[in-house]
Amino acid sequence: MGHAEGVSNPSPSLNREILALAVPAFATLLAEPLLILADTFIIGHLGTADLGGLTLASSVLGLLVGLSVFLAYGTTSVVSRRLGAGDRAGALSGGIDGIVLGLLLGVAYAAVLIPVAPSLLGLYGGAADVTALGAAYLRIVALGLPAQLVILASTGVLRGLQDTRTPLRVVVTINVLNVALNVLLVYGLNLGIGGAAAGTAASQWVGAALLSSAVLRGARSAGVPLRLRPRGVMVAAKLGGWLVIRNAALNLALLMTTITATSLGTVALAAHQIINTLWTTVAFALDAFAIAAQALVGVRVGAGDTGGARRVLGRVLVWGVGFSVLVGGLLLLVRVPLSGAFSPDVAVQALVQETILVLAVLAPIGAVAFQLDGVLIGAGDARFLALAGTAATLAYVPFVAAVWTHHAGLSWLWAAYGAWLVARSLLLWLRTRGDSWAHADV
Repeated sequence: MGHAEGVSNPSPSLNREILALAVPAFATLLAEPLLILADTFIIGHLGTADLGGLTLASSVLGLLVGLSVFLAYGTTSVVSRRLGAGDRAGALSGGIDGIVLGLLLGVAYAAVLIPVAPSLLGLYGGAADVTALGAAYLRIVALGLPAQLVILASTGVLRGLQDTRTPLRVVVTINVLNVALNVLLVYGLNLGIGGAAAGTAASQWVGAALLSSAVLRGARSAGVPLRLRPRGVMVAAKLGGWLVIRNAALNLALLMTTITATSLGTVALAAHQIINTLWTTVAFALDAFAIAAQALVGVRVGAGDTGGARRVLGRVLVWGVGFSVLVGGLLLLVRVPLSGAFSPDVAVQALVQETILVLAVLAPIGAVAFQLDGVLIGAGDARFLALAGTAATLAYVPFVAAVWTHHAGLSWLWAAYGAWLVARSLLLWLRTRGDSWAHADV
């Protein structure tokens, strides 16, 4: 009976730990597209050219921030593992190193973007007025890039400390402030798209100050000296380098998918945008469980508790796959009215309904890939993730090329994308069959 209690008692506790981290993380992830939506709504009322300029500038910003997400993942891993090892001061010290790295990278990004913004956006081949408006927006909002990367790194530190509620509160504050400032500057002071950029940059600096101050307060209470540690920053950059490769490989797969969808025609591209929006929303929820895995696995790996790390692995797989099956079933049930809500075009609706059938099958496969990804990030197995991501994307090339060559249609394109998810899942599953991933250096 004692053995049975030892097995059953941790189960509800672990479930609570996962949900306590995953639910606020999910809300935080949803807040970012809401921020973009607010900017789009406000700028869209200025005119079509302004909205086009925002689209160009946002694509550049999205690429830079996407490649820099390692600041959140890397700091979560380092902080949680050191916390698990009983070194809270070392955890906070490593977190501050990540924040400094984010600040330096953001300054470098801004220094490059501001002078080259017109030339860079000119490469898109848009109309002259659209390019000029996009460049004006990009030059101003680039001033907020250091803050945005500090937010990423600080969020990672707090996740590593098992806190996803503080980032949620700050992100909500940023969103509310951003909308208020943009309305004031764009409509109240008639500053146009430049006012929207200034409001966004200012709100990001407020968010960076709030999150980094939360980390610094923790550092002071732990007796961590607040000084620059070049060696620590270099360690953070080294870990981040592998995660950048991983992110680049994953983004390349998504880019190939979008380019191929474009080749299938206007109807297919419109349907692809809808399917991709649905998939992104599902992915946010699955990523929330993966974020919980990062934090919980990191602590257990840092404590040398391989068994505990494996229990987290198993439990987040159950949550992720279970949630994906539920969402997939829901999508199947509402695919007809859902397609009509997104588009009045009957041809687009039919293609969306057909492709949702594929999406429902892919969701559990994606859940496995995302959860195992989170487990290995938490364990600090960044090198393997970079190699696996590259290998999976290379394996995807012949599948997506076949769709391109034969104009096979959108459903087959998403089936090919499913092959990429299978490759990722298989490689990560093979890695977690052994124990080497759970013995990363703290």
